Amino acid sequence: MSLGGHLRELRNRLFWSFLFIAVGTVGGWYLFDPVYALLKAPIDVAAANHGIKTSLNFPDVMGAFDLHLQVSVFLGIIVTSPIWLYNIWAFIMPAVGKRAKRYTVWFILCSVPLFASGVWLAWVSFPNFINTLLGLSPAGSTNIMNAADYMLFALRLLVLFGVAFVSPVALVLLNLAGLITAKNIFSSWRAAVVLIAVIAAVATPTADPMSMFVLMVPLAALYFASGGIAFITDRRRAKMADGITSGL
Repeated sequence: MSLGGHLRELRNRLFWSFLFIAVGTVGGWYLFDPVYALLKAPIDVAAANHGIKTSLNFPDVMGAFDLHLQVSVFLGIIVTSPIWLYNIWAFIMPAVGKRAKRYTVWFILCSVPLFASGVWLAWVSFPNFINTLLGLSPAGSTNIMNAADYMLFALRLLVLFGVAFVSPVALVLLNLAGLITAKNIFSSWRAAVVLIAVIAAVATPTADPMSMFVLMVPLAALYFASGGIAFITDRRRAKMADGITSGL
């Protein structure tokens, strides 16, 4: 494809992704109250555990509306993840050739559950993050938090965990498309571990090393698992090539 063709393809993929996210945002608007209550629950539990008071506040008259809108957008992004994940792959697909088309279904079937798994892991870990952070407040004090900062921090954490879990799928599919090999994946393991550590450090808000390992271990396991799948694929591809050569 020409540069203009790539730009038109990018425009179309962005348009459809944003359209579905907008539809998901409308649905997220009506889910704001239960989601707000769920995200606020860890604060209440941690406050009771540490003997402190907590308060979520809005800085101005537009604060509640802004938060409602931003939370709705994040919910739209999470709910419509199958759509925009597909569009990401559909944009990459022309660059890797026609044979990559058959891997599109596998990309969706693998990436959506992995994205959901990352969001779930973040949700399970989130109360521990909050408990650790609020535990630094002196007993009897009141921790006054900006409601928007807290809610958006929680939702960013969920989305970041989800996206991080999808990244190994791209390695497997690039290998299936013949663009990288298992040797490429395994030879870059040091850089991959450093990158995973950086992602874990950014994603986890506490200084507790165990919080980083909660994200690092599954990400590292997924990375090496993708290398293992690539190794099997490379061996099968090599045997097929040897068979063709022997037949000739």
